[in-house]
Amino acid sequence: MTTTPFLASPEYLEHLRDAARIAGLSLPELIVPAEHQVVLGRMRFRYLDWGTPGKPPLLFLHGGGLTAHTWDLVCLALRADYRCFAIDLRGHGDSEWSPVMDYGIEAHRDDVEAFVDHLGLDGFGLIGMSLGGLTSLAYAAGHAARLSALVVIDTGPETRQEGARRIAEFVAAPAEFDSIDEVIERALSFNPRRDAKLLRRSLQHNLRQMPNGKLTWKHDRRHRAKFDAEEWARRRHGLWEVIPRITCPTLVVRGGRSDVFHDEDAEKLAGMLPRGSWVRVENAGHTVQGDNPRALVEELRRFLDQPRR
Repeated sequence: MTTTPFLASPEYLEHLRDAARIAGLSLPELIVPAEHQVVLGRMRFRYLDWGTPGKPPLLFLHGGGLTAHTWDLVCLALRADYRCFAIDLRGHGDSEWSPVMDYGIEAHRDDVEAFVDHLGLDGFGLIGMSLGGLTSLAYAAGHAARLSALVVIDTGPETRQEGARRIAEFVAAPAEFDSIDEVIERALSFNPRRDAKLLRRSLQHNLRQMPNGKLTWKHDRRHRAKFDAEEWARRRHGLWEVIPRITCPTLVVRGGRSDVFHDEDAEKLAGMLPRGSWVRVENAGHTVQGDNPRALVEELRRFLDQPRR
């Protein structure tokens, strides 16, 4: 196990305790996850293992620009009953950047396939948000028999252009900061639902210091210059063709205040899935697990605890 200084610090546990209190989550215990590195193909990936051995496995995939730590509270709340894994997708967090800048849905799908094979997972639940949700849909289309359940959070083959444009503008904005306070100010202007004190700590997972002393995001931004929005939309829309192959029980989650994914979008996606259903999590925008983790955990438990046939 490789543990970063922040993960091993009392500050990290204090952050988790404060975050759980603010979210209204009652946690049986606070632990630090085991942190591992694995080489898949020719790239190195980092993932977190929250335990508990012998419990049904769950794999969590984060959204674009985020890291595995976006699932910290959710994994802590579920770990008593599930073996929770969360991976940094390629080009994110502490995973390696793609040398050819390939960050398409298919590339992420293939990484997940290799990771699942590495861990030897079978009969596991797959939970993905935004980019992680699209990756989950692509993976499930070819491996539904390996899944006990699938959860897709605030995304689908179609999303709202206005909300997607707002996120794209935030991600594409200049990303060199003089101080953590500058980062917090920008993050709060984008999502005012967050707590400034918690952001000061959680952003340590998303930022790195440059040689000039300034801060920047950890995720790979090099490909933004040649990003083809039309091609991305075409590939995303192509997921409709494979949705009928996803025969495992699937829950579509929509953030009640999301401007990216609306009720009718969630209803349409759930209706196209052979065993689909959908729920709305109130008081949450696009990043449901960050805005209202307590309500999301309640919905996940309600869905995951159902008997499977």
